[in-house]
Amino acid sequence: MSGTKDKAKGLANEAVGNIKQGVGKVTGNDKLRAEGKAQELKGEAQQIKGNVKDAVKKP
Repeated sequence: MSGTKDKAKGLANEAVGNIKQGVGKVTGNDKLRAEGKAQELKGEAQQIKGNVKDAVKKP
């Protein structure tokens, strides 16, 4: 997977994670909040992975 694809998937995971956290907070669903936080962190890691791939490709 290219760095750009990793970054795009990471951004999407972060967005969905933030939404889950917000819904979990409003509804008092701690499990949903935790899932959202985990997904947000996964997205952040994917973006870092994409940045590293892009950096390695550049001479």
